[in-house]
Amino acid sequence: MAAGSGLHIAISAEQLFNIGGVEVANTLFTSFFVTALLTVFLFYANSKIEDTDRPSRFQSFIELIVGSIYGLVDNVTQSAKKTAVFVPFIGSFLIFIALNNWFELVPGVHTIQFTGEPTVQFTDLPKWLNPDVAHASEAIEEITVEEHGTELEIGDPEHAVLETENHETDDDHAGEEKHGATALFRGANADINMTLALAIISVFMTQVIGVQFVGLGYFKKYLNFSDPISFFIGILEILAEFSKVISFAFRLFGNIFAGEVLISVMKFLVPILIPVPFIGFEIFVGGLQAYVFAMLSLVFFNMATSEHH
Repeated sequence: MAAGSGLHIAISAEQLFNIGGVEVANTLFTSFFVTALLTVFLFYANSKIEDTDRPSRFQSFIELIVGSIYGLVDNVTQSAKKTAVFVPFIGSFLIFIALNNWFELVPGVHTIQFTGEPTVQFTDLPKWLNPDVAHASEAIEEITVEEHGTELEIGDPEHAVLETENHETDDDHAGEEKHGATALFRGANADINMTLALAIISVFMTQVIGVQFVGLGYFKKYLNFSDPISFFIGILEILAEFSKVISFAFRLFGNIFAGEVLISVMKFLVPILIPVPFIGFEIFVGGLQAYVFAMLSLVFFNMATSEHH
């Protein structure tokens, strides 16, 4: 988010590369990366689950998560059949959104930059963490390069001097390279496209579940020609579904993007210690927003199964 000596904040996601003409933004790349990590973890967890009276700590942890989600859904539905259908969707919403919200808070994630080349470089690291500088300080005493009137003298790796005929410096080129770099990772839910996709999935599945439990009579809530009042209410119900999409998408996007901006500003103004409480607050907000999205979806799912218009 920060570029050069100033603070740069972009509301839209930044493009990294194209795949078959499809633009891949850093928010989309982050969602793919988190999904891949989650998939690997779930396959590993599944291989470690055993039917035993003395489960390991890892198995107890997995059972705690699954049991908590199952209990949460069952408390709302009060039906084993509904719970079995709802849990995969509610659990996926809750875990996917929470992990994407928390991933951008991992220390060091924002220092990974994509330069447009098939390599990823780390920037803004202390010199003692930079392997190139560390190796140079041990292996290089003095290097002189003469080419086209250019002389490079390195007596101290940290105070290299470059003298050229046109007086260009390494700092100028480094600034250009850094300016052209793009953050490889950015919170997926700080992109309105991601939250809009999640909202559409939630509302669409509400209709699917409604038909699954009620039958085609479910659509009578939208198209009821029995009397003018029922017809008007049906129109309002259709508008309500579209409003759910907008509400879902902008609530999640607004909260996560605002938190991203807050942390970026605090890191820019006071980069040491002060941002820590705000990061802790965003961990709470990220989990809360995932819970709100999942619970609202659960309520709408449950309401759809009770429609008998």
